[in-house]
Amino acid sequence: QVQLVESGGGLVQTGGSLRLSCAASGRTFSRSNMGWFRQAPGKGREFVAVMSWIGTTGYADSVKGRFTISRDYIKNAVYLQMNSLKPEDTAVYYCAADMTPDGRSVGSWGQGTQVTVSS
Repeated sequence: QVQLVESGGGLVQTGGSLRLSCAASGRTFSRSNMGWFRQAPGKGREFVAVMSWIGTTGYADSVKGRFTISRDYIKNAVYLQMNSLKPEDTAVYYCAADMTPDGRSVGSWGQGTQVTVSS
């Protein structure tokens, strides 16, 4: 049974940083594209970042230059380093696995972790 568990969310001030982690279990994810999505209050879930199984990355325009995705293929983990955080980054952040590079299809989701950026 595939399970994705996020951690690292919290409350941070504008301009601060957070690092989200996602631990994947249930099988190997070495050939899976993994990434992050977010959902702000009253809005739909949106793509944030992806790292393919060969290591290429993609980001939403709104986070380019501020967020960095990385993976540990041995630990089956994916991370999101978030710097220069803004209030509009406030959302529940979800880990995703078995996703297409454009984020239109996702095979597995985590339960989400809350990120709140205060102004």
